[in-house]
Amino acid sequence: MTNTEQLSRWNRELARAIAALGSERFFPALFEAIRGQLPVDYPQVWLYHKDIPPQLLHHDIPPKAYRRQVDDYLAGPYREDPFYRTSMDRPLSKLYRLDRVTSGKLEQSEYYHRYYAKTGTVDECIFLARLEGSHVLNLSIMRLPSKGPFTESEHERLYLMAEPISELLKTHTEHPEFATKHLIQPGIDHHVNTAFRTFGSSLLSPREKGVLELMLRGYGTDTTAERLKIAVETVRRHRKSIYKKLDVSSQTDLFSLFINTLSCISEAGGSDPLAVYMSPR
Repeated sequence: MTNTEQLSRWNRELARAIAALGSERFFPALFEAIRGQLPVDYPQVWLYHKDIPPQLLHHDIPPKAYRRQVDDYLAGPYREDPFYRTSMDRPLSKLYRLDRVTSGKLEQSEYYHRYYAKTGTVDECIFLARLEGSHVLNLSIMRLPSKGPFTESEHERLYLMAEPISELLKTHTEHPEFATKHLIQPGIDHHVNTAFRTFGSSLLSPREKGVLELMLRGYGTDTTAERLKIAVETVRRHRKSIYKKLDVSSQTDLFSLFINTLSCISEAGGSDPLAVYMSPR
């Protein structure tokens, strides 16, 4: 494909993404525009906020890779993710590459040994958009061994794409439907700690509630066991019971349920916001 043909394709597919702003077609259209410029694997969009667990908004992850890519990530390692830390530290750039964020020392990190080495990916970049209220939206693209790491020329191309992609991500979040569904509204942030302490308390035992709070705060099984001074297997047993009692099947479902109940904190008045959320309206 010539440079002219590639630019023409980029303009055409980016125009489709612009036309889809504010709708459910936007993220798929943006993924397609990126794929038209270079091969990528497992594109996914994450919403980060400093006080609550990350939200996965859209993805193209095959079912066989979902547990490793998402559930295992949300089970604790996300706190150690260099991209998560960069996102929460007033980022200035709109494109980051994993090996550069880690100064080429990714394989020496605890994050790599606990999580990343098991994902099957060999490289990752993110497009980043800073939003209002400490929110950050990341569009992550990865590479599997069959494609190899991003080359320098590909990284340069991604850098040139970063400005319009970041601005489109930000513009998409400004549509009322998106903001209402996903963003923590002003005045709710200071209730988050109350939500951590009370969420699920009407359905769980005190020990299960202690495990759940640490899960919601992003601590893994080993750290939870250490903090609560119980065996790792006991933590796993409590997690299984929590999933059953709250009628969720994954960490993703659990975090989504927690975030959905934040709007009920004031009405709950210090009690379990989940009970209010589940009650007939």
